[in-house]
Amino acid sequence: MTKKSQPNKAGKAADKTVNTGRRSFLKNAGVGGTAVAASTLAAPYVHAQSGPIKWRLQTYSGAPLGAHVIKPQIEAFNKAANGEMEIELYYADQLVPTSELFRALQNGTIDAVQSDDATMASPVDISVFGGYFPFSTRYSLDLPVLFQRYGLNEIWKEAYDEVEGVEWLSAGAWDPCHIFTKEPINSLADMNGKRVFGVPTAGRFLARYGLIPVTVPWDDVEVAIQTGELDGVAWCGFTEAYEVGWADVCNYALLNNVTGAWCGSYFANTDSWAKVPDHLKELFLISVDQSHYYRQVWYWGGEAQLRAEGNKMELTTIPAEEWDQVVKDAEQFWDEIASISPRAARVVEIYKKYNATMDKVGVPYRYS
Repeated sequence: MTKKSQPNKAGKAADKTVNTGRRSFLKNAGVGGTAVAASTLAAPYVHAQSGPIKWRLQTYSGAPLGAHVIKPQIEAFNKAANGEMEIELYYADQLVPTSELFRALQNGTIDAVQSDDATMASPVDISVFGGYFPFSTRYSLDLPVLFQRYGLNEIWKEAYDEVEGVEWLSAGAWDPCHIFTKEPINSLADMNGKRVFGVPTAGRFLARYGLIPVTVPWDDVEVAIQTGELDGVAWCGFTEAYEVGWADVCNYALLNNVTGAWCGSYFANTDSWAKVPDHLKELFLISVDQSHYYRQVWYWGGEAQLRAEGNKMELTTIPAEEWDQVVKDAEQFWDEIASISPRAARVVEIYKKYNATMDKVGVPYRYS
C-alpha cells in the first residue's frame, strides 16, 4: 500500500498566504466598489460648467425708474440664488435700443427682457395690447385678474409659443397713463399738434385728436422737453413723472387718464431659459411675482399721494362731455384691433366681458 505523500508545510503556508491575500483583495475590492457605486449614486447631479449661470437682462426703463420697477427683484434673486446664478441688470438702451429688444432677445444677445410687447416690437398679433390699451383697465388690480382669471395668461403663452427663441414668462401692472405737458390741456382741441413721448398703442389712439407720438431714447426725454423737441409725455402716471424728473420740466398734468394700468411682461431667451435648473426657474418666477406686488403698492400709493400733495405741476381736466366721447371712440378702436386676427378678437372679447362684469357689480369694483 502506497503511503500518501504529505504536503510540504512550507508550500501549504505559501498557498495560505496567497489565498488569504486573494480573499482580502476581492473583499476589499468588493467593499470599495460598492462604496464607490453608492457614493456615485448618492451624489447630486451637478451641471458641468465653470462658475454660476450668468444672464444679461435689459429693461425698458431708465435707471431712476428701474430702481423701483426691477432692481429690487434682481438684487433679491441674485442673493437667493446663492452663487448658482447671477443676473446683470441693464437699463433702457444700454445694450441695445429699446425698439430692438425683441430681436436681441431672440438671437441671444441678451438673456431676458422686462418690457411691454409693443415697445419692444414683438412680432406677435397681441403685441398691440402691451403698454397702454385704451380704457381696457381702470385700476392696476384689473390687469393681473385679466391674466390669471380671464385667460390672458394662456393667450400670451400661445402667441409666444409660435415664435422661435423667446419665452413669455409673466405679465404685471404698472401705473395709469396720464399726459404731462409744458402747455395746459383743457380740451381735446388743446391736444392738437402736441409732440409727446409715449407708448405705441396709446399714441396711436390719441393721434386721432391731433397728438403726435414721438420716439426718442428714454434718457433723452427730459432734455427733449427742455429744448422744445417734445411738448410733453404720454408714457406714465404721476409716480414716474416725479421719480424720473419729468415733473420738473412739465408744467401741467391732465387728470383724465387713457387707461388704468400699463401692461408689461418678463421674457427670456429660449436657450437661456432651458439651461436654468428647475429650482432656479421657480426662484426667478417667485421673484417676478414679488416684483409685481412691489409695483402695485408703489404705484397705487404714489399716484394718490402725488395728485393730492405734489406741487410741481398744475392739474387740468378735459370736461366730462368731451372725455365721454373719447371713451366712446375707444369702442371703435377696440373693434379695429379685433380685426387683426382671431386671437386679437379673443383678447378684445375678454376685455369687453371683464369690463361688463365690473360695471354690473358696481362698488367697490367700479364707481360711476
